[in-house]
Amino acid sequence: MLVAAAVCPCPPLLVPEVASGAARELDAARDACADALGALAASRPDLLVVVGPAGQDGTGTYPRGSVGGFRGFGVDLGVRLGATAEDDRASAAGRELPESLAVGAWLLSRTRWADAPVEGLGVGERLASGRCADEGRKLAARAERVALLVLGDGSACRTLKAPGYLDERADGFDAAAARALGTADTAALLALDEHVAYELKAAGRAPWQVLAGAAEGAGLDGRLLYEEAPYGVGYFVAAWS
Repeated sequence: MLVAAAVCPCPPLLVPEVASGAARELDAARDACADALGALAASRPDLLVVVGPAGQDGTGTYPRGSVGGFRGFGVDLGVRLGATAEDDRASAAGRELPESLAVGAWLLSRTRWADAPVEGLGVGERLASGRCADEGRKLAARAERVALLVLGDGSACRTLKAPGYLDERADGFDAAAARALGTADTAALLALDEHVAYELKAAGRAPWQVLAGAAEGAGLDGRLLYEEAPYGVGYFVAAWS
């Protein structure tokens, strides 16, 4: 059963070494993520699953100990899902973490997470809403007390200089997503249009809908801790418990 969730954005710029001179611009987002992860730890889960966008279709699982990093951004910094010595064997055999899950692993390492075993789930950005919800229900059934770290960004079309240029639909889409994340409204999350989300480059849509499926019937409350679009991309942080 799902007992808690943290929702965080996943730009590699969250990692100060990647952001370099612009690192301070996301300090508030990093602090909000730390607060959301604190709520996860307080829930005392038996299992934590990190969920983030990866590819276009389907899903992929990443066991405890899977490794990733940020060398593609010119930074020699590695991360791992799980921070204990016994994870070394898994890290040697597992697939490399996709970018979003690498950011999640970095967030966990920053808070020195040691409260429950950690696994990863990559979700295709075009995965249908119904399949996302089904994946979430499966995750919630994995253990008596399941927590999720859900990674994903809103629209990348909020300004003229945004990665996806300006789209007039972006503000409304992100406002709806922020309301749903801040109130733990699973129905509203599942109502986010997958095709519009893809056109707006909102990579968080599929992971958020996995969260919605996992949270069905859990009776969780939500708090929106951060909502900004510093680079024309919607970034949200929320805590559900």
